[in-house]
Amino acid sequence: MKKYMSLMLVMLLLLLAACSNKTNSDQGKTGDSKHPSGTITVWGWDVAAATMKASVEKFQKQYPDVKVKVEDFNSSDLYDKLTVGLAARGSGLPDVILMEDERIPGYVHQFPEGFLNLNKLGFDKYNDSFNPAKVAAVQNKDGEFIAAPWDIGPAGVFYRVDFFEKAKVDPTSIKTWDDYIAAGKKIKEATGAQLLPIDIANYDGVFQMMMQQQGVSYFDKDGKINLQSEEAKRAMATIKKFHEEDLILNNNGWDGIVTATVNGSVATIPYGVWYAGTIMDQAPDLKGKWDVFYLPSFTDEASRFANVGGSSLLIPSTSKNQSAAYAFTEFFTTDQESQLLGFEKYGLFPSLKETYSAPQFTANSEYFNNSPVFKRFADIVGQVPKIYLNENFAKASTITVNAQAAILLENKSVDKALTDAQKQLENEIK
Repeated sequence: MKKYMSLMLVMLLLLLAACSNKTNSDQGKTGDSKHPSGTITVWGWDVAAATMKASVEKFQKQYPDVKVKVEDFNSSDLYDKLTVGLAARGSGLPDVILMEDERIPGYVHQFPEGFLNLNKLGFDKYNDSFNPAKVAAVQNKDGEFIAAPWDIGPAGVFYRVDFFEKAKVDPTSIKTWDDYIAAGKKIKEATGAQLLPIDIANYDGVFQMMMQQQGVSYFDKDGKINLQSEEAKRAMATIKKFHEEDLILNNNGWDGIVTATVNGSVATIPYGVWYAGTIMDQAPDLKGKWDVFYLPSFTDEASRFANVGGSSLLIPSTSKNQSAAYAFTEFFTTDQESQLLGFEKYGLFPSLKETYSAPQFTANSEYFNNSPVFKRFADIVGQVPKIYLNENFAKASTITVNAQAAILLENKSVDKALTDAQKQLENEIK
């Protein structure tokens, strides 16, 4: 009798295991199903989450058996929940998650098995659908997609047309950073406005732009720190010139930039294209008084292009419905209509190259001095130099901000500040 009961128990366990495996297969655990079904949860924030919600209706026309639940978090809360969930081996995580590109290497390094390799699901066929700089930001060291590219932020200089006219400065004459400084001095004398906002002790975005247009970042492709490079010294020395000429508005974070935009305390704002939406939203009465030109360069022949910001979609490897998760990720990042929806409604600039021929990109903007402002940005996407992000990006940025503050606020030399920053970063990485 005992032998019979043991045999029955073994058979029951085998049956349960088979059912369990069948359930996982039905849910698309391997991503092989051509007809995914079931429910998936997607995490995002703010206008990104709103764009995903708005795209669900069209997605479900193509995948009627998949139900999508988009949850909107504050971005910091999202990252906190993601970290806790990954540490708990996937507990409480969604099927798809939005992440800023600069954070991807850190999470992949800390949780190397935490996210699906999208190449294994077929996403590598889209390699040429996005610009090389964006692709480099979402691939691992072996050139495999860890994330599906979504929005980007090609950079330019937003400027007050009326301030430039009053100071008799022609924006097309600004080719180099020295030209930019000379123009800033004239504009300040004529209007009283500072040239640009920099949150000196908290943000090194201008430094990052200057580095990228020179083809480098905090690290090279082998992970070697670049803070003592000639490119880094050149960038920081130029920022120091802004300060010495009293052309910087030392603003207080995001709110400070927006306030400066509205009240006219700065003449220009070097930033990503997505800031166009903020300008139009926050300063509607300034229609026709803003326009844009490309970033200045360090020489007449050098690159004027960089990128600020951008995010992508990842699939946690613990997703119980990987086929449906991949179907949504693939659809959302490669469907032209969905990409244009986010651009039109919220100013989110897509990385999908085929969108740039749409009328929304080629038309003149009445708000921006009746110029084809978005076409200008679309024209340079493919020319943004590739840089290398790694898991220490956030540490490098914090240390560089401190170096910037020491140079501008404590009169520390550029060489000394960057040497100290390099040593500190080396020690922290060790």
